[in-house]
Amino acid sequence: NPTGSVLEVNDILAIADIAQKHDITVLSDEIYENIIYEGKHNSIASIPGMLDRTILLSGFSKTYAMTGWRLGYAMMPLELIDPVVRLITNSVSCTAPFIQYAGIEALTGPQDSVPKMVDEFRKRRDLIVDGLNSIAGISCFHPKGAFYIFPNVKKLGMNCKQLANFLLNEAGVATLAGTDFGKYGEGYIRLSYATSLENIEKGLDRIKTAVAKIVA
Repeated sequence: NPTGSVLEVNDILAIADIAQKHDITVLSDEIYENIIYEGKHNSIASIPGMLDRTILLSGFSKTYAMTGWRLGYAMMPLELIDPVVRLITNSVSCTAPFIQYAGIEALTGPQDSVPKMVDEFRKRRDLIVDGLNSIAGISCFHPKGAFYIFPNVKKLGMNCKQLANFLLNEAGVATLAGTDFGKYGEGYIRLSYATSLENIEKGLDRIKTAVAKIVA
């Protein structure tokens, strides 16, 4: 999030090399580990020498569609567990027991729904990528993971904040400006395709109609 890109093994090895050379602990958010369309997930914790210097975060909202239940977990060196437990206990107390039981069922139950969900997301990804690339002034690549698209909109003549507001007010399509993720996001907007194929088609039609008013 927001690009849908997946780190290659060489990228992870380079990060691990820097961390080990400079005695750095890596905080790795791997919440989208099971929503990958090409290639496979590689955890930095699996690199030799990185297990004891990695804090790995994940949860249930993506793989098991438990969004809003706020259930997650962390793997970390033993010496960090007590201070983290104190922090969590005094900041958010604990997750409701019925949600914890649901998490156990998600982990220990059948997993066949996960690849089926990923296949459905792949259909949505292909639809939105092809649709956006057919609109003059917009270009994007096929994300390899998650369910976000980060198209290049530099040719439309607006900064990304202006364009996001324009699409919301003119087309009724909600997007996020690329700069919401940092200054290097200028020239891009983020869209989520975690919705129905019908809604994606409707959104693409609205974007195409609105953009035609800019580039006409």
